[in-house]
Amino acid sequence: MFPAAGAAITGGHGCQRLIAARRNLLHMFRMAELVIRRGLEEPDTSQNFVPHKPQRPEKSLPGKPLRIVSDYEPAGDQPTAIAELVAAARDGEKTQVLLGVTGSGKTFTMAKVIEELQRPALILAPNKILAAQLYGEFKDFFPDNAVEYFVSYYDYYQPEAYVPRSDTYIEKESSVNEAIDRMRHSATRALLERDDVIIVASVSCLYGIGSVETYSAMIFDLKKGESVDQREIIRKLVALQYKRNDHAFARGNFRVRGDSLEIFPSHYEDMAWRVSFFGDEIDEISEFDPLTGKKGASLDKVRVYANSHYVTPGPTMKQAAEAIRFELSERLKELEAEGRLLEAQRLEQRTNFDLEMIAATGSCAGIENYSRFLTGRLPGEPPPTLFEYLPDNALLFVDESHQTVPQVGAMARGDHRRKLTLAEYGFRLPSCIDNRPLRFNEWDAMRPQTVAVSATPGNWEMEQTGGVFAEQVIRPTGLIDPPVEIRPVEDQVQDCIVECKATAAKGYRTLVTTLTKRMAEDLTEFMHEAGVRVRYMHSDVETLERIELIRDLRMGVYDVLVGINLLREGLDIPECGLVCILDADKEGFLRSETSLIQTIGRAARNIDGRVILYADRITGSMERAMAETDRRREKQQAYNAEHGITPQSIKRRIADIVADTASRDGVIVELEDDERNNLVGHNLRAYIEELEGRMRAAAADLEFEEAGRLRDEIRRLEGEELGLPSGEHKAPRVGRSNEGKPGTRKTRYGKAQRKWSR
Repeated sequence: MFPAAGAAITGGHGCQRLIAARRNLLHMFRMAELVIRRGLEEPDTSQNFVPHKPQRPEKSLPGKPLRIVSDYEPAGDQPTAIAELVAAARDGEKTQVLLGVTGSGKTFTMAKVIEELQRPALILAPNKILAAQLYGEFKDFFPDNAVEYFVSYYDYYQPEAYVPRSDTYIEKESSVNEAIDRMRHSATRALLERDDVIIVASVSCLYGIGSVETYSAMIFDLKKGESVDQREIIRKLVALQYKRNDHAFARGNFRVRGDSLEIFPSHYEDMAWRVSFFGDEIDEISEFDPLTGKKGASLDKVRVYANSHYVTPGPTMKQAAEAIRFELSERLKELEAEGRLLEAQRLEQRTNFDLEMIAATGSCAGIENYSRFLTGRLPGEPPPTLFEYLPDNALLFVDESHQTVPQVGAMARGDHRRKLTLAEYGFRLPSCIDNRPLRFNEWDAMRPQTVAVSATPGNWEMEQTGGVFAEQVIRPTGLIDPPVEIRPVEDQVQDCIVECKATAAKGYRTLVTTLTKRMAEDLTEFMHEAGVRVRYMHSDVETLERIELIRDLRMGVYDVLVGINLLREGLDIPECGLVCILDADKEGFLRSETSLIQTIGRAARNIDGRVILYADRITGSMERAMAETDRRREKQQAYNAEHGITPQSIKRRIADIVADTASRDGVIVELEDDERNNLVGHNLRAYIEELEGRMRAAAADLEFEEAGRLRDEIRRLEGEELGLPSGEHKAPRVGRSNEGKPGTRKTRYGKAQRKWSR
């Protein structure tokens, strides 16, 4: 390729060019040597890890203050806790702990701290249910600010894996939720555009998304009066992974209609932009409803963000393909030297197929395994995550920290074991190991000022603060912790059913916790046959369905919810009058001291709340949990007696957290009845009975749309205008949740199956 060392080269300029070319080529090879992964060891960044601080674009909506809109005022222990947390944050304390019992208003305390400090915040929750509940509460507290929701957008996710013992390869299977994907785009966009941002996230925010540099570099602005070629805008939209679709106009699409270009942005659900041209000049930019076409507000400027967090410029994709080929060739040499020809052939075939797909379509199945090449990170470096999008002055609240912090530490280790096997047996290149969540030390280095919030703080949080914490034991409502009763295991199911029926008769709800998913499903069916309105909920139930199950329970669609480990931290159900913990003496994670204290706390939001532990012996965990509950009860009773407080049940409206994804699907159609005027008293009752007759007649004639409209009108009259007692309602209350029903099992891919179906 190059002349021998002793060969004569004529022509000075030619010689210099050749030497320069050789130097550049050698430099390229050295760079390639640097950027490929050699070996399958676990990434270790514990030595002198320096977080990546990317440049962010200039914000288009800065300066708006964070302001709480609420009738509540801090009470009980809240004023002291708020003052302590704010003072420590201003003094530069890296980590603080807020120890607050269930129902003491920890969420309101967090909101007041955010308002006092006027800094953007990330609230980290241990699971999607709590994240959704916190999202609803913060939306209520900050209606004029950007409160966003950032959780995993998979309804179902089966990761790629290989089991060498049985030679079983499990292909990746997933189901993406479009509504959650839209909310993730809205969250990252808000962080880059505004100061008044509160993000509620699950621990999935530790996984990689597109880098801030790439995501922000590919945005572009459209301004009214600007001269721009329409075809150039279309090219930019295609580069941002928007798709042209002139017929089925949906989120992430655009279409051209004469002199108008219509764009459905990735962060909107029911609003799109219409850009009207006069020649090459943008004549008007306006919002419009994609369903009805109705025009909305006129805009002077819009900013278009990518349709995917993983969008990559063309040149970067070509460079990445070259680096992938180089790593493939080096890995094949290693496998062939070890005599592992099967693995070498498998890896070559799979990687070449992926490269062909990337060249043809810009993507491939499992492209996340090549993410390090696309983001330009070095081997072992952490991927870009949501923490890189956070501004420097952000706050971090770790909700239920005793559960969230251990999750952060465990995620990277479990992920590495699975990726290691895939790389070792030729299913993936070694670089797949770098597609991983943040390791604990990386998260610790990247996190901003942090407040750990929990009723039972863990060891790590207390070590970080030297045992110092702000305490919230007194509830603003004067409620005390519920009494705990122990009953024998022998007839626990029958006794539980009797108690559930008695609790439902008082108008309250019941939570029942079991040890396994199968037991939860079987118990739900058994209780249903015994005449109890019951559902189950566990980790196989889809994200948004879990939220709907909680909402339907609060609304009284059913009376009993059976679960395992999701009926614990932070679940806010003031209507809950009874918590039954089956097999409470089975010592372990699900019946540990922390788990029991958290589960007992679910009944602490109701003045008549109580807890039954079914056990034949008192374990150490049970004894410690009951002792802590009694300590808190004594302190709360003493405070109430001293201040003359009469306890009251918490009253909280039933927030429609998923209104964006469910309620807007409906269209209200007027009945056009002339008889609706002056309907009061008996006239209104008679009118409702007439509507009921028409509803049943329409259903009998198979006119189900008409019957549905009549049913909705009956429910509206009963609920909003009449306030009739529930026994006199003509239209039965129907919930929106479709899962957790008696007689069903959850199977692979998140699907429900009737137990007797084949």
